[in-house]
Amino acid sequence: MAEYLASIFGTEKDKVNCSFYFKIGACRHGDRCSRLHNKPTFSQTIVLLNLYRNPQNTAQSANGSHSLVSDVEVQEHYDDFFEEVFTEVEQKYGEIEEMNICDNLGDHLVGNVYVKFRREEDAERALVELNNRWFNGQAIHAELSPVTDFRESCCRQYEMGECNRGGFCNFMHLKPISSALRRQLYGRARNRQARPGASPPRHHSPKRFSDRPRHNNRDGGGRRRSRSPRHRHGRF
Repeated sequence: MAEYLASIFGTEKDKVNCSFYFKIGACRHGDRCSRLHNKPTFSQTIVLLNLYRNPQNTAQSANGSHSLVSDVEVQEHYDDFFEEVFTEVEQKYGEIEEMNICDNLGDHLVGNVYVKFRREEDAERALVELNNRWFNGQAIHAELSPVTDFRESCCRQYEMGECNRGGFCNFMHLKPISSALRRQLYGRARNRQARPGASPPRHHSPKRFSDRPRHNNRDGGGRRRSRSPRHRHGRF
């Protein structure tokens, strides 16, 4: 019996444990799910919940209607976001083996950033410290994730351009970065291994990470004076 239960753990045949949470680290039913969400106590992977915001989904014009954002602008925006998060996290917490971002629209997946470290202890340290940090004016909410093999959690139909469930698919729609950025970011580890004494390349200073929320200034009369946030989202 024990062997049978072990063989079906995390599968659709498992009537106790949630197979979706086991595969993608999230479930559309949340706390209302009738099955257990077994959160890991250690993992190589952390998830930063709802951190990425696709400008095509959020940009609005003055009259409240959605404004048009070109695919080129969206890719540039996404590459900037990906590079900033990847660089900040890797330089502060440890080598990243893989990072993926969901482009789904469901509340349990939208904007989730999954970071798989090479070492579990780096993931644990990042988890603790990132939960005390802010990004682009919002508090970061990080959790350990059971996902270590993204081939099992991603939507293969989406990768082929054939998913008819759109952004509300329950499997991950992993948005790709440009090939040039992929070579740049993931080539660093190989360069460090080939030249262990070499210093890391210089990058722009992250502008959207902070250790505490920014507070509005006060004017001479003691009233709060609003200050527009300094980040690159303004171009949209």
